[in-house]
Amino acid sequence: MKNIFLIILSLFLVTSCEKEIDLDLEDQSGKIVIEGNITDQPGPYYLRITKSVAFTETNQYPAIENAQVVLSDNTGQTETLQYVGNGNYKTSTFAGQSGRTYTLKINAEGQQYSAQSTMPEAVSFDDLEQDSFMVGGETSYTLLPVFNDPTPLGNRYLFVYTVNNNPKKFFSEFSDNVNNGQPNQRPLLLPNDDGDADDIKVTIGDTIHVEMQCIDESVYTFYSALLQLSGGGPGGGVTPTNPPSNISNGALGYFSAHTVRTRTAVIQ
Repeated sequence: MKNIFLIILSLFLVTSCEKEIDLDLEDQSGKIVIEGNITDQPGPYYLRITKSVAFTETNQYPAIENAQVVLSDNTGQTETLQYVGNGNYKTSTFAGQSGRTYTLKINAEGQQYSAQSTMPEAVSFDDLEQDSFMVGGETSYTLLPVFNDPTPLGNRYLFVYTVNNNPKKFFSEFSDNVNNGQPNQRPLLLPNDDGDADDIKVTIGDTIHVEMQCIDESVYTFYSALLQLSGGGPGGGVTPTNPPSNISNGALGYFSAHTVRTRTAVIQ
């Protein structure tokens, strides 16, 4: 089973301090896959609905075109998303805001699916600090996201970063189970070309674009599992394992309401 898990192709393996998550290893080809995000930035927001395919098949994912997709929040805001092609559904006037709980309801192919996600308060993303270390006689680089974790325990973060204008994305998930309420001390490990044809090696002069997301617990669990799996698939790539979804009725994928803050650094 593939589809949303192509994201694993982009992951740079990061060791997690979290407990192991029990994962279902079944091939679930033909199941619905839902990928949805709402943020505290201006919309429109997009949701994609497709079907998974077998792990051994080519990357052609059937789009689900005639679904009814309704997004609402706990203040009474509601909107039915419009289909715009290739399995994508789009909002027009819906606005995301920290502290609100968002509910997604989907009717697709005679089945109903639902999910909820609460958008945390934003945490200030103050800077990126560069460091480096030697591996096999070559220089590898890190970037330390500078931010202060709020005192209450339970904050969860996802960092999404790219190199120059390459569309390949790298991911790292953080929690405050260690160093709660303190300045962040965990760096992002930047890619250093581990042998695949499309791998990236960060060098002096490269521009690193970093997006910091404050995410809720269920989305953190999804990405934490995904990162655990990133080293286990054939060739370190796609895996048939499906991380735990926060969407009902056996759907694969995730629904995330999160904040977004960005920083850019040029490697010196």
